[in-house]
Amino acid sequence: MNNNIFFDKIDKISVKNICEKLKITNISKKKIFLKDIKTLDEASKNDLTFLHSSKYLHLIPKIKSEFIITSSKFTKHISEKKLFIVDNVLLSVAKIAELFYPNALNEKFVSGKKIKNDYLKSKKILLGSNVIIGKNVKIGNNTFIGHNTIIEDNVIIGKNCSISSNVIIKKSIIGNNVNILDGAVIGKKGFGFFPNKERNLRYPHIGIVIIKNNVEIGSNNTIDRGSLGNTIIGENTFLDNQVHIAHNVKIGKNCIITAQVGFAGSSEIGDNVLIGGQAGISGHLKIGNNVQIGGGSGVIKNIPDNTKVMGYPAKDIKLFIKENKK
Repeated sequence: MNNNIFFDKIDKISVKNICEKLKITNISKKKIFLKDIKTLDEASKNDLTFLHSSKYLHLIPKIKSEFIITSSKFTKHISEKKLFIVDNVLLSVAKIAELFYPNALNEKFVSGKKIKNDYLKSKKILLGSNVIIGKNVKIGNNTFIGHNTIIEDNVIIGKNCSISSNVIIKKSIIGNNVNILDGAVIGKKGFGFFPNKERNLRYPHIGIVIIKNNVEIGSNNTIDRGSLGNTIIGENTFLDNQVHIAHNVKIGKNCIITAQVGFAGSSEIGDNVLIGGQAGISGHLKIGNNVQIGGGSGVIKNIPDNTKVMGYPAKDIKLFIKENKK
């Protein structure tokens, strides 16, 4: 059964078809079928998963899946699993994701529908002018949606939300008491592709965006949906204007992110984190709880809990101040 309400999915794919797609001959082609492709921490026994970086070796003991796409350098870390050994793991994952989700690369235009007045009245929903609502959208009580805003198919919006004008929301689940300011784009596909001189190969993004309760999203924010996992904004986190959040980023509770901060893909931000304007966070990093990052900083490595950093590359703020004294 497909639990992803935002994408059409093939029910199951045979191991034989996967081997043929990846040009692999070292795996038995018995009639075994897999239900989905998921990340290491989310894949079940009947799913396919992948390992492409040493940063995720700590997840190996938790793997439930029997089938893993990986490269030869990681085989010594994995036992009692059936391995699809490939040269380029992420490119192979993209190919298999397209098998399971053949329409994932198509960004469909939403024709929209009219919401019945009795639905609007019963939930006290107020719509501005030229609002487009897709199919199977669910909207909570006492929610306002501003002018020229587009809510695409299957989006879920909680109660007491305020969604301003010229907002686009797709492939997203939004909690209660969320404020989204003008011009935000939420749930767009991530900037994921494989460079090629003849034609860049796009990477399917079949994850979603999850915004928890009491969050504020500033004007002209862009929040990409996940590739295979999800992009998540934790409760009571506030984002200033022009913040960009890439695919699979996870931001904790009670964070304050000021203007023009950028997060690269798959970074994890803890709770109670403060980030100053125009800071940049590199991909696949872990930022601890109660961290403070000064404006204009460039974070290129993990930051432990209860740390204050500044500069490029970001370092302990006391060291930064000492080194920059005139």
